This record gives sequence, structure tokens and C-alpha cells, in this order.
Amino acid sequence: MIEYMYKVFVNDKPIILTTKVKKEKHFKNYLLSTVNIGKVIKELNTTNLESVHLIGKNEDKLLKSFLKKLPNVVAGGGKVFNDKGEVLFIYRNDKWDLPKGKIEGKENIEETAVREVEEETKVNGLKIVAPLETTYHIFKRNGRHQLKITYWFEMTSAYKGELEPQQDEGITEVKWLNPKQIKEAMQNSYANIRILV
Repeated sequence: MIEYMYKVFVNDKPIILTTKVKKEKHFKNYLLSTVNIGKVIKELNTTNLESVHLIGKNEDKLLKSFLKKLPNVVAGGGKVFNDKGEVLFIYRNDKWDLPKGKIEGKENIEETAVREVEEETKVNGLKIVAPLETTYHIFKRNGRHQLKITYWFEMTSAYKGELEPQQDEGITEVKWLNPKQIKEAMQNSYANIRILV
């Protein structure tokens, strides 16, 4: 039986959306319907709580109810493999990350994911192989909390050219990493990226 339905990250601490009430230990339970989300974010950021569980009644409505609590930003991104089985990573804000970005205009989420990978890394010839897990995290922009929903896709590319970090997006490095290097990079990454890797 799955213990949680969704995890929404505040930095590296999860807000767990669930229908199961468990005895509190290193976490707190709140009712999803009445929770003050600002208070929860503050608690996760300023205390040693490991997580917060938001309890809903209906499994099918957990995510929908939560999404209404914050403005949503939709993004697409890629976990790109080359011919050697290495994965494309970017280095931004002193962390290893996968390329991703916000949806623009009328493009669909697959187009967003491919465009963002190309813009952030200069890798082209991208082919989407399969959808991956969707990740959720809360960030602050202009003093307001927002929820980023990122749709991820596994991609392949035979690109052999130069990798170019998109510096105006704060990316300082782009690298193909092998499994051993990925393991090291995950020591300095984000919880939702570790889910995908």
C-alpha cells in the first residue's frame, strides 16, 4: 500500500499529501481542507520538522485541492541520455539540476520540455522516449509563494557538439555525467531531482 500520494517539496522537505493519518514523529499532520499553507512553508523552513502531512478525505482530489492553495507555474524538462548512456545535467545556483523551464504561449508540454533543454544546454536532435514522474515544489518569487509543477520526459540525443550553459538563466555549467558522476552530483542536488535519477 502506498503511504503517500504526492510529495510537494519546500526546499528539500516534503509536504506529503495523503489520506492516512499517522502518529506524528518528526512531522505534523494538518487537514488539507483548512490548512494555512503559508504557515506550513514557514514551519518547514524554520524548524527541524522533517515533513508535513496534509490529510485529505478523497485520494482522487488530494492534488486538485492542494493546487488551489497557491498560484501554479507549469514547466517541462528533460532527463536526456546520449549514446554512451550519460545523462545531461546543468549546474545552477550551486546545485546540479536537470534542464527545465516554463511553458510559453500555445506550446504543449512536450514542446516546452524540448525547447528548454535546447535553450539551456545547446543540445539538439532531442527525441522524447517516455514521460517520467511529475515533480512539485514551492518557491518564492517577488515575495509570494508559488507552486511549480514540472512535467519530465526521458529523452535521447546523438548530439556530439559543444555544450553551452544559458548564462542569463544563471546556468554556469552543462555536462554529460556517467552513473558514477551522477551519484556524486546527487549529493549536491534537489530532492525532486533525486526522485527522477
